[in-house]
Amino acid sequence: MLRFFVQPHQIDEKNHKISIVGNDVNHIRNVLRMKEGDELWISDGQEKEYSCIVESFENEEVILHIRYAQQPDYELPSKIYLFQGLPKADKMEWIIQKAVELGAYSVIPVSMKRCVVKLEGAKAEKKKARWQQIAESAAKQSKRMLVPEVHSVIKFQEALEIAKGLDICLVPYELAKGMEETKKIIRELSPGKSVGIFIGPEGGFEEEEVQMAIKAGAFPITLGHRILRTETAGLAILSVLMFHLEGE
Repeated sequence: MLRFFVQPHQIDEKNHKISIVGNDVNHIRNVLRMKEGDELWISDGQEKEYSCIVESFENEEVILHIRYAQQPDYELPSKIYLFQGLPKADKMEWIIQKAVELGAYSVIPVSMKRCVVKLEGAKAEKKKARWQQIAESAAKQSKRMLVPEVHSVIKFQEALEIAKGLDICLVPYELAKGMEETKKIIRELSPGKSVGIFIGPEGGFEEEEVQMAIKAGAFPITLGHRILRTETAGLAILSVLMFHLEGE
């Protein structure tokens, strides 16, 4: 069933009403061509979702009638932050879409030494807006209870500062050895711990960046004997963490 996100102030539980405004109005009315009585789900972006039917169409809003509310357990019990080295072309769009589907709490584009792409100023803000739209669309499709935030592009040192506030940070690195040590680190991750994942761009990390991450408290891990592309590595470890942390 179709899903949309609203702000808490758009929900009137007392009168069993929800007001849809903004771009979703056009999408519901003109793209999906929904009619009065059609069913859809609404998420408050936190922990509650509402089964609704379209009650009426106003000039600039759609009024929904709340049938019932529930608090499902769709989100992972840990917040996972993906620090993604800026890739070339449109790979970032694909990475964001799949990371959201796999349960990432936030995606943080990072400018690293081997990044070919440089984003600054108005161009960077335009990209960020586009990436956030992709995150929202993926969140709707995958029944997420919230829309993961896509941050503005930041420098590697700034990313490390953010990572210091997390419980643990992992750096998949092609020169890292010891699969048993990697498995041990993942097994010891308990639900509720915040996790950062650092992924290098095409060409990987500079050795200096890896050493900086280790000094900041990150753990280098291996993803096996094969070399994965930048758009594959993050999704591989996200899949492992999703399987490990997923609730019943």
